[in-house]
Amino acid sequence: MLTQYEHIQVSVDGSKESDLAFSKAVAIAKRNGATLEILHVIDTRSFQNVSSFDSAMVEQVSSDAKKRMEEYYERAQKAGIKNVHYSIEFGSPKTIIAHDFPKKNKIDLIVIGATGLNAVERLLIGSVTEYVTRTANCDILVCRTKEVEDALMD
Repeated sequence: MLTQYEHIQVSVDGSKESDLAFSKAVAIAKRNGATLEILHVIDTRSFQNVSSFDSAMVEQVSSDAKKRMEEYYERAQKAGIKNVHYSIEFGSPKTIIAHDFPKKNKIDLIVIGATGLNAVERLLIGSVTEYVTRTANCDILVCRTKEVEDALMD
């Protein structure tokens, strides 16, 4: 039995993996006639390490994110997605992507790119994708770039 998804979340960060995830999410949303929620999370913990915290830096990061999200939004509309929204959230990417946003928006499928973290980094800090696949309460589709897929096949 095939699942009919109604609310699809795609998490994007500008990486190749997230761009591929976006393309796949658009195709799934179109096929299912679903609402597409494009999500970008600005990790506020990264600002805690800046010794001279500057609000202009936050504004620049937010402005860049908004510009990128508007581009994704336009691409989804041009692809024929009727119900598409984008959100920029601030906080911990892991909990927002896996729990907070899906609960608030009744998400039944999360589409996310695979991480580029190596095994040591994953052990020390953990990957967002790994956390989402382990803890989210809905279906997850993890997308890899073509280069990663080719390397795994060798």
